[in-house]
Amino acid sequence: MPLALDVAVEVAKLNGVCIRPIELRRFDTHTGRSEPFDIPCGTTNEAKCPPCARRNKQLRKAQCREGWHLEAEPVSEPHPATDDQKWLIEFRADVQARRDTAERDGDDVTGWDEAIAGIDAEINAAGMRGNVTGGRTAPRRSRSTRRRQDAPDLPKRSRQNTTLGRTFITPDGQVFRPSLFITLTLPSYGKIRPGQGAPVDPSGYDYAAAARDALHFSKLVDRFVQNLRRVAGYDVQYFATVEPQKRFAPHLHMAIRGTLPRAEIKAIAAATYHQVWWPQVDEVKFEGDHLPVWAERAEQAEPYADGQSGDYVDPATGELLPTWDEALNRLDADETAEPLHVVRFGTQVDVQGVLAGSPDAHKRIGYLTKYLTKSLGETLDLDPAEDTQEEEEAGPARAVINRARRDHAARLIEALRYEPCSPACANWLRYGIQPKAAKAGMTPGRCRGKAHKAEHLGYAGRRVLVSRKWSNKTLRDHKQDRRAWVLDMLGLPGDDTATDPHRYVWRPVSAKDPTRTPLPVRLLRGVANRHHTRARLDELRARADGRPTHNLSATTALGEAA
Repeated sequence: MPLALDVAVEVAKLNGVCIRPIELRRFDTHTGRSEPFDIPCGTTNEAKCPPCARRNKQLRKAQCREGWHLEAEPVSEPHPATDDQKWLIEFRADVQARRDTAERDGDDVTGWDEAIAGIDAEINAAGMRGNVTGGRTAPRRSRSTRRRQDAPDLPKRSRQNTTLGRTFITPDGQVFRPSLFITLTLPSYGKIRPGQGAPVDPSGYDYAAAARDALHFSKLVDRFVQNLRRVAGYDVQYFATVEPQKRFAPHLHMAIRGTLPRAEIKAIAAATYHQVWWPQVDEVKFEGDHLPVWAERAEQAEPYADGQSGDYVDPATGELLPTWDEALNRLDADETAEPLHVVRFGTQVDVQGVLAGSPDAHKRIGYLTKYLTKSLGETLDLDPAEDTQEEEEAGPARAVINRARRDHAARLIEALRYEPCSPACANWLRYGIQPKAAKAGMTPGRCRGKAHKAEHLGYAGRRVLVSRKWSNKTLRDHKQDRRAWVLDMLGLPGDDTATDPHRYVWRPVSAKDPTRTPLPVRLLRGVANRHHTRARLDELRARADGRPTHNLSATTALGEAA
């Protein structure tokens, strides 16, 4: 017999209700009344919460569809500053002047710095982006921008202040606004069995290169966008997703507003590369039981610029390991130094033209969002057998294929285990370098970075990449549009906090709170609310179509009673 809670979870999934709702309590400062509210968890992973993952997927589809074929330039002018925002900036200027005066007189400025940090937080809370003094406090390391000799040169066009791209007009006056759908992949690391994703010869597969390419794939995508805009001559807007191939390597699907010749897109991909200027990791200096030891610095010693309060030392000699900045300084001083790794795209570049409103455009949006609810490391199921007999015959063979793919994933994870994923990765200790902002307890091979987890397989970047002027809306704006449509269909008022934003106070409910609503009750409450909403929407549609609503009214009344 099934458990009632398990059935409640399945019913919640069928009705699109979050199975991990977060309970909040809203306190009305006018009436003194407190009400419970269930907020969806909002995960994008289907393995954690299928309803929330599907909801986020539909939201991304709407974002992609609305921005792909815009006919007018998006408006990007910010809202004018309010009086409160101007007052905060003036107050910030006065405090900064007093802080500079105290520093010039040799006084302690710790209190002033704390006050400035608090004011900066108030500035962001008041609806302003960024920092008054800028985001970068330390100078950026500069390197030669000369292109590599083994990379072809890029053509250039004069830049135009537009994001729409070219249009084509037929003799009868019809206007076409084509766009592009591009797929970019990484190079080959060894021959792969067709349709299986596992290498033919695992011993000859270059797992080290595959691991490093996955770690720095996001930087390569950034370089491609920069080169694309330089060649195109206009402000190219894009909606891109990073998805897994069967060989577990990340690849990119990109929808681009406007069009360019296919030959130029392929030339841009061939000329795009990213150099990783990190210290070399060819020589392993510490491993096994011979690992660096953490030593706290003396109290009178000042901490490093990155906040590091101690040092890792050689356990045998007591010699200090170079810090991350010191290692980069040595790299800068070496005129013969080579980058740790160079990332490039593979030769397979697919470029397809897409017309606005065509069935192909809808199909391509499905490609873009196909795997957004799955992690890169999840097994991609093979096509199911057509009948039971074929499934039985293919059973042993499929088991062999799945085992080969699991072994392939395990070898890739092992290659990632000691590969540095970032300047703060603990694996730098293995090669005799202190990580950036090092702290006690760091052990090579046990970095908690996202890239080292099995479900990410080396790629730690964002799965969805959207340019700022794609749809002229943020993801939150798209979510508000969908919410406003539902409220309008139901005939309900909008956000009643717009007139008095300080009326309600929201507080999270702790898991240890004895008055917290049990999960089964929250699931049932969510299912009942969903039934009520759907019944009301069905009734409104029936009235609009002129169909009878007596059967729907009974359902609506039951939902209202619930």
